[in-house]
This record gives sequence, structure tokens and C-alpha cells, in this order.
Amino acid sequence: MTIVDVRILVEGASDVEVVSKALQGLALGSEYNITISSIIPTTNIEIAKSAAAGADLLIIATDADRVGRELAERLFNELSEMVGHIERMKLPLGHDLEHIDVELVRKELKNALVRAGLKTLQRLPEYMELRRDYLDLKGKFEELEKENEELKRKVEELEKKYQEVQEELKRAEAENSRLMEIVKKRAKVYKLEEKWKELFPGIELPSEEVFDKAVKTLGFSGKVIVGQGFVYAEDEKALEELLRTVYLTLKLTKKEEREEKEIEVVEGGEKVEEEIEVIETEGEKVE
Repeated sequence: MTIVDVRILVEGASDVEVVSKALQGLALGSEYNITISSIIPTTNIEIAKSAAAGADLLIIATDADRVGRELAERLFNELSEMVGHIERMKLPLGHDLEHIDVELVRKELKNALVRAGLKTLQRLPEYMELRRDYLDLKGKFEELEKENEELKRKVEELEKKYQEVQEELKRAEAENSRLMEIVKKRAKVYKLEEKWKELFPGIELPSEEVFDKAVKTLGFSGKVIVGQGFVYAEDEKALEELLRTVYLTLKLTKKEEREEKEIEVVEGGEKVEEEIEVIETEGEKVE
């Protein structure tokens, strides 16, 4: 069982002797489960505050006259919020230990303790209600504390997962950038016939051999590859340049062929005329 800490405030040193003498005939520990931890002789409020702070029960023992009553009231008002309970005790007038009635002081001290106990009992229902509220709040606090710990754990897990996702996102972004570079650099594939008709509609598509020769001539080997009806090119501009070059070459070739045919016709006509002249000459000779 918890020992109740009781402290007694008196006006002077002589009152300390009187109260101490009265306490000698009381078995407070066994009867009341209390201990008188100190008897403080002072009328100074600040000293009283320092000495009484934290006591379970404070007994203010002053003379029964007006001065003593006023001092007790002042101390009560100043110290009531610093201790568990304050009880007033009246000392008989006269401070001569030889003439004062110690038994009367002892009786007054016991009465003060009994009054304090009865007042405490009066407050017991309120205390029990407060205790129930306290236990209820304590239970809720413990539940909230557990929930808080669980939330902290989940937050830590989420933060860890968030970091993992961030790292994965960075890796994905890096991989995406790498793939984009590869896609940019990767050769594009076109159908040769479609690309030719797109640039030169109505013109017959040349053979792939023509394109192969053009690739070598233009120095596009490795950059442009023609085969199986498709053309592979790293750069679409290079492909268009190849097709235009082939077209221009074909056009120039056809032009040269036409010119050669015209020359052959002219030359053939001249030979016929020469042969006619020879025949006519030989005929004249025969005649």
C-alpha cells in the first residue's frame, strides 16, 4: 500500500517542538499508513511553496487567533494547487512547551487527519469516475499507440516501396532512352515498288541490279540495302537520293539510246544513197 506523504506548516520553531511532541504518541504509520516527512516553520510564501510542493497532504498548523487564521487562509490560497489536499489545524494559544496541553495538540492533529480522510472519501465517487475515465482514455491511448506504430510500419514499407519504384522508374527511363536511340539509329524498311511509285508515278520500276549499281556508285554500301523487293535505309533522304539518281540515270540512258538510233538511221540512209549511186554508175558503164 502506498504511504501518504504528509507535511506540516507551522509559524515558528517553538511550534515545531509542540507538534513533534504531539506526534510521539501517535502510531501514524500503522494506524493511518502515513508518514510526516517534514515540519516546516515559516510564514514566507515562497519558502512554503518550495517545502510543500508535491505533498499528498499538507496540514497548516497556526494559532487559533485572528493572525493565525489569516495566515492559514493566505497559505491555503497560495498552496492549494501544489499539493493533493490541504487541511487546517488550530494550535492552542501559548508556545511554552511546559504549559501547553500536548494531548490537546495531539487530538487536534488526529482530527485534522480524520477530516482529511473523510473529505477524501467524499471525493471518492468523483475519483472513481475520474479513474474510470482515465482507464478508458488509457485504453484508447494504447489502441491509438498501436495503430500509430502500425501506421508507422506501413509508412516505412510504403517509403521503401516508393524508393524501389523510383529506382525502377529511373531504370525504365534509362532503358527507354537507350531503346529510343536504337530506334532512331535502326535502319528503316520500305517496299521498293511503293517508294518508287510515290516519287515517280507511272514510271516502270527498274530491276534491283540497277539499284545495286547505284548504291555502289553513290557510296551507300552498308547504309542502303536493296533485295527481295524491299529497301533498307538508315536515312530516308539517302533512299530518296538513290531513287532519284536511278531515275535520272534511266532517263539519261533512254535519251542516249534514242540519239544512237537516230544516228544509225541517218548513217543507214547515207549508205543507201551511196549504193544507189554505185549501181547507177555501173549501169552507165554497161551501156
